[in-house]
Amino acid sequence: MDAFERLIEALRKRRVRFVVIGLSGANYYARSAGSLFATQDRDLFLEPNADNVLAAWQACEAVGLHLICSDEPLDLPRDRVLAERVVANQASGRATDGARLDVDLTLVMAGFDFATVWKGRRTFRVNDLQIPVARLRHIVESKRQAGRDKDRLFLAAHADTIRDLERSQGESEKGRQTPKRKGSRPGRKRPPR
Repeated sequence: MDAFERLIEALRKRRVRFVVIGLSGANYYARSAGSLFATQDRDLFLEPNADNVLAAWQACEAVGLHLICSDEPLDLPRDRVLAERVVANQASGRATDGARLDVDLTLVMAGFDFATVWKGRRTFRVNDLQIPVARLRHIVESKRQAGRDKDRLFLAAHADTIRDLERSQGESEKGRQTPKRKGSRPGRKRPPR
């Protein structure tokens, strides 16, 4: 189990509500290695409430990650009071092992609230772990709405791949839906009531 999987396991044990977003989230939808997007970190969108944030910090610390906010170690004590301040300010943080794993912990996702993303999430199974990931269309739309230079460049450079991934996701969702009946077919009699 790699460091990110250990973090996911710790988050799940503590019942932290989160979804993977950003390029790391989009990569779960890749159909082949050629569809993967290069990214140096992972992005977790946390439900913005103090208890959830505090549990996320505890999970990070349990697997040996350091918590950083604005390039400084996160204040001590890491208690509910601090978590309430972080939520009120929508402050982002980072969990890192200082070597290979960097995880952005965010309370905002451009264009979406947590409830919408949570409701639409898709769960991927990786090595017996269930990982909640934002819908690809939410990830892409969030990048569009963020409007940062790096997001515009990403969307332009990968437009064809994104379109293919969105199409395949839409087809797989359509295949899972139960078809709706639209009344009787022409030429058939309705059964008596």
